[in-house]
Amino acid sequence: QVQLVESGGGLVQAGGSLRLSCAASGRTFSNYAMGWFRQAPGKEREFVAAISWSGRNTYYADSVNGRFTISRDNRKNTVYLQMNSLTPEDTAVYYCGTPRRYYSDDTHPSGYEYDYWGQGTQVTVSS
Repeated sequence: QVQLVESGGGLVQAGGSLRLSCAASGRTFSNYAMGWFRQAPGKEREFVAAISWSGRNTYYADSVNGRFTISRDNRKNTVYLQMNSLTPEDTAVYYCGTPRRYYSDDTHPSGYEYDYWGQGTQVTVSS
């Protein structure tokens, strides 16, 4: 059974930084793509960033491109989201997700379909 556990959320002032972590278990982590999503109050869940199984390919939402960085450590079965220059608009519950199937590096990360999700971690950015 695939389990994803996010951590690292919290309260930060605008302009600050946070690093989120997502620890995975239940299968061979290094074989699968990973992604981050977020959901603000009253809004639908939206895509933030994705990374291929190898780490070679990454993809970002326009709203975070240049400020957020997704990375993974396959030895630690963990994916990270480094968030810099945070604004109040980044306030949301952040979720990591992973697909059920394997995607090769030939698949653009925008094409991933996610099947497993963590419980989320709250990020609050004060102005």
